Amino acid sequence: MRVGLGYDVHKLVEGRKLIIGGIDVPHEKGLLGHSDADVLIHAVMDSILGALALGDIGKHFPDTDEKYKGADSMKLLEFVYNLINEKGYGIGNIDCTIIAQSPKMAPHIQNMRENIAKVLNTSIENINVKATTEEGLGFTGAKEGIAAQSICLLVKVDK
Repeated sequence: MRVGLGYDVHKLVEGRKLIIGGIDVPHEKGLLGHSDADVLIHAVMDSILGALALGDIGKHFPDTDEKYKGADSMKLLEFVYNLINEKGYGIGNIDCTIIAQSPKMAPHIQNMRENIAKVLNTSIENINVKATTEEGLGFTGAKEGIAAQSICLLVKVDK
């Protein structure tokens, strides 16, 4: 078994879509980033890469590379899944937290779980997504950005 931890944060800005967990979440602002800035998927990818000591998303998808400009993070997650699959591992489970004052994430969490489970070729029961606010504290509480954390357990797969 291997365990990895992931964290990501992006600033909220006008003129961008808010994509979280592969879902277009209705909101007046979106997240700023080189790719689609899907903060949840970025944290998930970092937790998976960390579990196998494969670096982080910046190593695999640098923001200096134009081919990742506007990239769909779900496609990047597919690449990460292929890496762990090649190493002989599969998802044991993933537990994630989205930290955002607004918008409310609860209506979208089931679809986020389904998206992640599908790309990672695992049961939805292995994927947990939850959300919290910071009670108006810090940059997320001030609605300046959104953060996400993820922890991942990888298990060796018999081939």
